[in-house]
Amino acid sequence: MIKPYLARESLAAFFVGISSGFPYAMIGATLTTRLAQDGIDKRAITAFALAFLVYNLKPLWAWVVDGVRLPLIGRLGQRVSWMLFSGLLVIAATFNLAFVDPAASLQAMIVAAVLLGVAGATYDIVIDAYRIETLQPHQLGIGAGMSQYGWRIGSAAAGAVALLVAAREGWAAAYMVCAAFALPAMFTALTLGEPARREVVSERLDLGSAWRAIEGPFREFLQRPGAGLVLAFVLVHKVGDTLANLTFRLLFDDLGYTNDEIAVYDVGVGFWAFLIGIFVGGLIFGRWGLQRSVLLALVLMAISNLSFAGLAAAGHSNLGLATAIGFENFASGYGGVVVVAYFSALCNLQFTAAQYALISAAASVIGRVLTGTTAGSLIESIGYVDFYLLTTLAALPGVLLFIFMMRRGLVEESLGSAGRNRS
Repeated sequence: MIKPYLARESLAAFFVGISSGFPYAMIGATLTTRLAQDGIDKRAITAFALAFLVYNLKPLWAWVVDGVRLPLIGRLGQRVSWMLFSGLLVIAATFNLAFVDPAASLQAMIVAAVLLGVAGATYDIVIDAYRIETLQPHQLGIGAGMSQYGWRIGSAAAGAVALLVAAREGWAAAYMVCAAFALPAMFTALTLGEPARREVVSERLDLGSAWRAIEGPFREFLQRPGAGLVLAFVLVHKVGDTLANLTFRLLFDDLGYTNDEIAVYDVGVGFWAFLIGIFVGGLIFGRWGLQRSVLLALVLMAISNLSFAGLAAAGHSNLGLATAIGFENFASGYGGVVVVAYFSALCNLQFTAAQYALISAAASVIGRVLTGTTAGSLIESIGYVDFYLLTTLAALPGVLLFIFMMRRGLVEESLGSAGRNRS
């Protein structure tokens, strides 16, 4: 039962997941807390969610990661060289964000957040491709779970370290310390080398071949049975979850929680609830299969938003905070395993980086746009309780669409070569 989790492919997914998670924490919850403590108003803070839109644009340059060989370090291999290069970019961007003062220039802070978003998105492109190509089809569920373990450790630990260091040494020191979380993926790539299932299509040297590299992944995906419905599901399934998650720290700040309280409950309760959710997700995925396990994940993620409506209604309550964070993290951990496994299985191994970039970017674009443009004003006009009830309703279209896809047999028919054993 434990042996599959200790396979080198599973451990690789874990360590690259750590590095994938920390940039999100730096420009997500951590930056939200930093801006709130500097007295920036809610509308300006939630507008920073637009910095995440850089992640949604990554399909535009994911083909570069698939096909452009880097000079000098390119001899280490396509995935390894890009892992090192993008990791260094993330470290540099994190240091840059550390030295910007939002009170002095909010515009400079926006630019720094976007730059970290670009670096983090590029790192994610490489990390996701490396994970999928390293795992065998039967390992996708376990690998997704291990990746989510790593992601949670990277994001939660970086967020907690940032809060604790900031309270004692300031935000600049906090960000610089957290830059070290970029290293595990770099060391993993250097240790294991190129993924076993990586497929090289062709050398891309002229404009024609470059265009084929750009449009090829999109064309191949859209030619599959039910591709339009699959893409629609990817777009809407996470709207409610994204809207809610990017506003939690505003709620905590308004309810008067301290940095230490947030760090203790997010790590002490949320972290372990997330790990339990991942473990349960692995068990359910193995026993129920892809379709029913994904459907349960969608339902759990929708219901989890109700717990924060309850916390907002109850006010400052440590028990309420623990309950809300615990349930939300359990649902996220479970959903992370089965949904990531499904999205990984949708990829064609000839276009792993580009197609997973497309899928993962589409998964959150609507929620991030809505958060950045309307979340702050919605909270101010209708309050936290009604806002989180609204995010629960926003999750229902994804649930209904997936049920329709199941009944039409499109979930299985639309899978790519990454989700199928080679004949």
